[in-house]
Parts: sequence; C-alpha cells; structure tokens
Amino acid sequence: MPAYSTNMRLKFPILALTLEIITIILYAIFVTYDDGKSSHDDHASNKSHTEENPLSLYPMFQDVHVMIFIGFGFLMTFLKKYGFSSVGINLLLAAFGLQWGLLMQNFWHMDKDGKIKVSIEKMINADFSTATVLISFGAVLGKTSPVQLLLMTLLEITTFCINEHLVVEVLGASDIGASMTIHAFGAYFGLAVARMLYRPALRNGHENDGSVYHSDLFAMIGTVFLWMFWPSFNSAIASAGYPQQTAIINTYFSLAASALSAYATSSLLEHKGKLDMVHIQNATLAGGVAVGTCADMNIGPFGAMLIGLIAGVISTVGFKFLTPILASSLGIQDTCGVHNLHGMPGILGGLAGIVAAALGKKEDIKPTMQAAGLASSLGFALVGGAITGLLMKLPLWGQPPDQNCFDDSIYWEVPEEEEENEESLAHADHSKNKAEA
Repeated sequence: MPAYSTNMRLKFPILALTLEIITIILYAIFVTYDDGKSSHDDHASNKSHTEENPLSLYPMFQDVHVMIFIGFGFLMTFLKKYGFSSVGINLLLAAFGLQWGLLMQNFWHMDKDGKIKVSIEKMINADFSTATVLISFGAVLGKTSPVQLLLMTLLEITTFCINEHLVVEVLGASDIGASMTIHAFGAYFGLAVARMLYRPALRNGHENDGSVYHSDLFAMIGTVFLWMFWPSFNSAIASAGYPQQTAIINTYFSLAASALSAYATSSLLEHKGKLDMVHIQNATLAGGVAVGTCADMNIGPFGAMLIGLIAGVISTVGFKFLTPILASSLGIQDTCGVHNLHGMPGILGGLAGIVAAALGKKEDIKPTMQAAGLASSLGFALVGGAITGLLMKLPLWGQPPDQNCFDDSIYWEVPEEEEENEESLAHADHSKNKAEA
C-alpha cells in the first residue's frame, strides 16, 4: 500500500539522532550541575530537603527508574508477538523523554544566570514526565511505528510540562503523586491519539491482539515491580519527614486494598468465578494511581484503603465492560486499557483530592483549585492528544499497515523461524512420549 512506508532505515536514524543532537546543544547552553553554591531563584527560595545531603533522594530515584524501565516495559509484554517492541520501544521513549522532560520542566525555573541546575530531584521529575508518554504508549501499543512514537514523546512531554506548571505553580493545586497531571493526563492524551489513529479494519479485532500463557506471565513481572515500588513514586518529591512517610503509608495501604477488590471483582464478573489475568495485571495497581493526589494528606490509612477499594472495582469493571464500548461506540481502540488503570483511577484521585481539600486535610489547599487542576489536565490531554494524533497520522512517519499491527517483525529482527522450529520439536517430542506411554 502506498500510504504505508514502513522502511525506517533513514527516517528513524535521522529523527532519533537529530532529536539527540538538538538536546545536547540545548544542554550545552542551559544545563549545569547543582553544586549547592549558587543562589536559587524565587521559585526555589525555600530550602530543599536535598540541600544538606544531595544524594538523600537517590534510592527514591532508583525506585522510580525501575518502575519506568522494568515496570511499564514489562507490563505491556502481554501481546503474544509484540514483546520486543513493548520493552524495547519503552526503553527508547524513556531514554529520550527523560532528557527532554528535564529541559521542558525547568525552563520555568532557571537561575539568575539562565542555567538549569541538575539535581536528583529534577531527575526524578524528568522520569515522571516520561511516565506520561509510557502511559499513552499503552493506548496505541501495536499500531504505531517507533518514528511516530518519538514524535509523540516530543509533543506530549512539552504539553505535559505546560499543564504541570499551570496546575502546580499557577493554580497551586496539590498533586504529589500526580493522579491528575501524570495518570489522567497520560491516559486521556493517549486515548485522544488512539481516536485520531482509529483503524476501522481492526474493529473486529486482530489475530495478534491477544496473549499466550508466557506473555501474560512476563506482563506480571511489570505488575509486581510497579506494585512494589509505587510508594516511592507517590512520595519521592513529598516534603522530607512526616509528609513523605504519610505518602508512603497511604500508597501502601491503597495498593493492598485495590489488589483485594480487583481479585474479588474479577472473580465476581468472570465465568464460574475464575480470575482474569488482564484484571490482575492492571486493576491491582489502580490504588496507587487513585491515592496519588492526596497521598501526603492526612486522610488516614482507612481513607487510603477506601480509595484503593473503589479504584480496584472501577478498574476491573472498566476492563470487563467499558473497553469494548469505547472501541465499538467511540472508535477508541485502547490496546492496554489505560483508561481503566490510569484514566478513571486518575480522575478518582483528582476527586479524592477535592474532597480532602474541602475537609481541610492539607493546609492552604483549596478545593476549587484542585478541581481546576483536574479540569486543566483533562483539557490539555484531550486537545494536545488530538493535535498530536493528527500529526502522527501523516503517512511519512511509517505507520504499520492493518495486517502488520501487533507484530514485532515489521520493525525488529525476530528469530521467528527458530521459535517455530523449537515449538515443532517440542510438540513432536511430546507426541512421541505420549505414544510411548
């Protein structure tokens, strides 16, 4: 088909290297080390909790890094012929995104010399900006080229940083675990992109849009890493001391409650009470998403559990009933179900933040500003995602044809024949042993 030019030999290396060279030039001009000696601008005039020990946040940084590169990467390996892309493209987008995110987030916060001072805290925030892209990646997984996804990374992180600045700095909303600014934003940005890239030919599914036993097992690796490290994600940039401890505790209990409610709801909804691995891979994490906005607020462990309980239920119900409706009625083909793990729990987190602010659970936080922060995140996500999706739809980016979706072999060297031979041999041995028995 003339509309699909999937040969990446020139377009991918040129785009990737051009983006990296531009980034290096910008770093040469604007970025230097935070040596603790320079005077901070007005924004950073309050003493940072890392000034006395700049490496105090390094364990948190490593935890978040594990979530970005292992957690998100392996969570998406459930597709039977798309594991290379799920983990490999995840690494590509995260590697570029964290560089671009650090620049975009901190152009607002340069010092008097016009420099961005790199610290561990800024690196954590750059990882956070990358998370938005990896969430959106899940919505279009299997239907986009690496070139398209690099373009999405560039545009989405830029849009995210504008919205984050507006929500946190201008509106003064509290979103310590980023339910609104990362999870809801990333999900609805991805869904808007998916709507623009709608493929009528995939309305009735695709033979490769599914899992096999071992691919679902690989995806559980991502789930377990995310589940273990989510308390660090929600507490990494909280104020040191009790607020950070509160964020860890709230996330811990919310995750535990969402796991129980996800298992229970899955069993309730499935035939003969069996558990669905898709629900377990995703909905067990919904509590971490939903408690993010008010993670450092004094909502009580029971409050965190209640949020997690609700999140696990709505996420599981979403996978069971809402995903098919989005695909059939709205033309939104959400491969990973990011609407159920990040979208709805992200909105739930935003609403929980509004209620917590109204109840006075955190000083100087107004419910009206919390509501404005949620509205801003959704607005920027939907408009930014729609524009980005239209640009990604241009034929020159190498979008895969319908018949080649969800298949690594179009963009990767895949040892397919070896796998088939091994499977044939294994099947032959099994048949032989069965006959001998």
